[in-house]
Amino acid sequence: MAAPMPGLTVRPMSLDEVQNLAVPWAASEGWNPGPHDAAVFYATDPQGFFVAEAGGEPLGCISAVNYGDTYCFLGFFLVRAEMRGRGIGMAMSQAALAHAGERIMGLDGVVAQQGNYRSAGFELAFKSVRYARLGGGEDPGGAIELAALPWDLVHAYDTAHFPAPRPEFLRAWLAMPGATALGMMDSGDLAGYGVMRPCQEGFKVGPLFAAGPQEARTLYLALAARARGATVYLDAPHNNPAAVELAQSLGMEPVFETARMYKNGRPQWLADEVFGITTFELG
Repeated sequence: MAAPMPGLTVRPMSLDEVQNLAVPWAASEGWNPGPHDAAVFYATDPQGFFVAEAGGEPLGCISAVNYGDTYCFLGFFLVRAEMRGRGIGMAMSQAALAHAGERIMGLDGVVAQQGNYRSAGFELAFKSVRYARLGGGEDPGGAIELAALPWDLVHAYDTAHFPAPRPEFLRAWLAMPGATALGMMDSGDLAGYGVMRPCQEGFKVGPLFAAGPQEARTLYLALAARARGATVYLDAPHNNPAAVELAQSLGMEPVFETARMYKNGRPQWLADEVFGITTFELG
């Protein structure tokens, strides 16, 4: 284990630093963040973003976003390439774990780092694959604007499909500039919803929650129809075979892979109704 470099400190990040430091670093790694992600991410847990620095120079960043008292998600784990192997990642990890406390902690780790996460006590749950296809096509009909539905209905549905309630995040995510949020109803109940947001390249659909494959397909096609000529991405969790089948049936190509890993136990949610995770950065 590398000894921490002299003068290394880890402190909370400001919103400006998340926007102008963490997000560009993530973009340089090929993670394709959205131009409006920073404000939504930061508002979810303003104390959950950290930067490592020495002599006032930023060297790396990490986030540990707490969702209530039971769940935390780790993301934005980045160290400048030329500064790796100097204990910076370890120092940031300690700050993130301290912020998380005893909460169950999840992450989506790139293949190269999975061994390091295992050594830190994380256990593999499933892999997620980012799929891509060109947007456009016909809207099949049947989806409605999510904003037309009662907030309590949407929030309750989201809570059943995510490991913890996330009202602050959800309100901001649905109101993100450029985002499209659609839902489907069935006999007065919400049967699925999906959000598509602009990213540095194309659009991402996430989350995509649905009662079944047909509802998920309808929602995806309705969203993709609004992104004509642009690439549309979907991060499909492989613990739901129907999500993989949906991506393949749509002719989507795999372009990126992560592993969902957990520490301090595993959360419970309706995994067989999750066709696209919200984001690799915040779960």
